[in-house]
Amino acid sequence: MPPPLDEAAFAALMAPLEPFEPRPLLACAVSGGPDSLALLLLACRWAAARGGSVLALTVDHGLRPESADEASRVGEIARRLGAAHRILAWRDPPRHGPVQEAAREARLALLAEACRDAGCLHLLLAHHLDDQAETLLLRLARGSGLDGLAAMAPQRRLQGLRLLRPLLSLPKARLEATLRAAGLDWIEDPSNRDPRHERARLRRVLTAADGAALAAAAAAFAGLRGWSEGQVADALGRAALFHPAGCAQLDRALLRDLPEPLAQRALGGVLQAVGGAPYPPRGPGLARLLAALRRESGRPATLGGCRLLPRDGGVLVVREAAAVPGIAIRPGQTLLWDRRFRARLALAEAAVESPSGFSLGPLGEADRRGLGPGPEARAIPPVPGPARAALPALRYLDAVVAVPHLNLYRSDFRPAEFDCVAAPCESASRSYFTFGDGAGILP
Repeated sequence: MPPPLDEAAFAALMAPLEPFEPRPLLACAVSGGPDSLALLLLACRWAAARGGSVLALTVDHGLRPESADEASRVGEIARRLGAAHRILAWRDPPRHGPVQEAAREARLALLAEACRDAGCLHLLLAHHLDDQAETLLLRLARGSGLDGLAAMAPQRRLQGLRLLRPLLSLPKARLEATLRAAGLDWIEDPSNRDPRHERARLRRVLTAADGAALAAAAAAFAGLRGWSEGQVADALGRAALFHPAGCAQLDRALLRDLPEPLAQRALGGVLQAVGGAPYPPRGPGLARLLAALRRESGRPATLGGCRLLPRDGGVLVVREAAAVPGIAIRPGQTLLWDRRFRARLALAEAAVESPSGFSLGPLGEADRRGLGPGPEARAIPPVPGPARAALPALRYLDAVVAVPHLNLYRSDFRPAEFDCVAAPCESASRSYFTFGDGAGILP
């Protein structure tokens, strides 16, 4: 029987994840299983010792009839441990197809939104050594590259939030031992043993020794990834310019002089940032695009929701306007649009006749007559022509009323009433950058 984890051992696992606030607020994703309940127990002890607090978040996925009762039980346990608790409901989950994958994506989106609402910067996730081994095997089977084979990182950022996994070095058995020592029971999710799911099938054949060896392999891949991240981040710093309107210009030397694997990572990172995708493009499509750019063929190309255009001896990368979604936005609301821009409509609902009449979408070929420069002086860098169709445009009852990046507003609409700024983006090197001031990119 493995020993339970005590406060000192958990503090040692949290130390590499610093910094935290003097009185830290932690959010903890808790399903009710042994992994997340052990994490909640340990996080509550850790936070209390530092004058901080914990917010336990449980997603009721609605995939099983008993899920609502289980979420309520988790709330009772959380309150006994001294944590606040919120239940997050997933509306209209799919009943067919890759349900578990869809559930993971929806769960993360709900957790991130709840953290932002609570003003919490740190979300603890309970992935452990056995999960790391399963992740490596699954990604091997899917032909993943270096990023995938490095499996899960102890920390990463998501839309200004830190996702923290302090338990990656611990086997599941030790977490169960920690709960037994504390006299806590947990909830068993039958889907974890359902052979229709890939992970469940893997759990039936993996031994503890297998898990440790596979996790060690993932750690070796993570070391390689860390080295390549530094190389790519340095290359991007020297040879890429990012514009606040969400486009970028690349020096061809970046693509020509880097070794092939690093050049692919750099190019994929730029495409991810400009295209707003959750992951960079990869595989044969990325390799073909890199080869074409290295040949300096002078022909436009598309990949990852981006257009790549020869320009001024380099490559201009812009968002494909046709791939950009339109969404509704209400007065007083702040939201993330196209995974790239944080938009805020700073109006009171009473200020307009139809509060539900606003939408945010790409400018496209919209009629701009009736728009003029905002009355407030703003330093707006020129936007390259090919990037303008994908700019965020605010519409009211189908008429464009604001295009902040062009400093265009309807006469009765003030710039302060609508902000839309480029959000931090994650490149393939896992380094984070914000779009700069646009200097050096020709309009």
